[in-house]
Amino acid sequence: MYSQIEKYIDRLLNESTPDAPLWNIESIKQGKLPHWNYIDGCMLTALLELNKITGEQRYFDFVEQFVDYYVFEDGTIRGYDKAKYNLDDINEGRVLFELYQVTGKEKYQKAIALQKSQLDEQPRTCTGNFWHKLIYPNQIWLDGLYMAQVFSALWHSNNDKDFSDIVMQISNVHNLMFDRNKKLYYHCIDCSKQAFWCNKQTGLSPNFWLRSIGWYLVAMVDILQIVPKDVADQIAPIFNQAISGIAQYVNPTNNMLYQVVDCPEREGNYPETSGSCMVAYAMLKGARLGVLPNCYSTLGKSIFDGVCTKYLKCNDGQLNLGGICLVAGLGPENNRRRDGTFEYYISEPIVENDAKGVAPFVLCYTEVLRKQ
Repeated sequence: MYSQIEKYIDRLLNESTPDAPLWNIESIKQGKLPHWNYIDGCMLTALLELNKITGEQRYFDFVEQFVDYYVFEDGTIRGYDKAKYNLDDINEGRVLFELYQVTGKEKYQKAIALQKSQLDEQPRTCTGNFWHKLIYPNQIWLDGLYMAQVFSALWHSNNDKDFSDIVMQISNVHNLMFDRNKKLYYHCIDCSKQAFWCNKQTGLSPNFWLRSIGWYLVAMVDILQIVPKDVADQIAPIFNQAISGIAQYVNPTNNMLYQVVDCPEREGNYPETSGSCMVAYAMLKGARLGVLPNCYSTLGKSIFDGVCTKYLKCNDGQLNLGGICLVAGLGPENNRRRDGTFEYYISEPIVENDAKGVAPFVLCYTEVLRKQ
């Protein structure tokens, strides 16, 4: 199946345009206008990595053409509204650093400055962490560490070399959201303990959602590649403990992890592609960087192979990647269906070819190629 993966990726690219990417199922279903978003950002990040490992210029060219549709000459960005203070909207900005480095287009640098200005003004919880969005006051989501902190690490690496805020926010998440019995991270915490879904004593959401843990792991491993050793040494123990915790939940039958991580036997739960691929990528890359023991490289590849076996299927001569949770979240107040219960997480649509699954799948593939 490996031999067909690049053909699968090429099909996604050939059938996508910047205003209507095939992999952004969420925007298609909701009829959203073209806008700067984290889903496209995940896919573009994966394509840049594929360009590096394969040397195929078409992947870089696709990313450049895609981003040029969104970033105008003055650095403003199509469909981006800073006033929403939405950390998700920072994620796509990480590709701007490499695009600027390679092409020298000043508009990329201006767009970076615009997105950095959002982080400079982003509301913070009492612990010092970013609010996930303006509509989620006082809330820290695991997702947000990936959405904002990798961008932040790239900015500080290119500017003042001060990574202290990043270390603080990662450490706070570990101290506040890690369950030391199950060795897993809760999806979210409301530091004000007011949200309808939270535990009123701890502020924590009720369950362990696989993809949210995946976001946190991928954030840390990507940051570990960017920061100097003295900073990496502060993050690595947290990363190692998180990987060790999630590893015990890999299912020995299918080599994947389940949508609600600690309840694999509950009716309705299922092995989920996006989170499994994120965990696998974090393991493969962490071992390659020397941050994790080599045994995790083997485990990461087995998870990737498990995803390929179960969910990469050929239909009518075309590959499709299934088993992807379309979206999951908590609240806001006017959306009480999103209450963080087990029943909620398994109720969200399961789709094919969405970039929240395809992008980490492609990132895993690049790590597998590096091993060969």
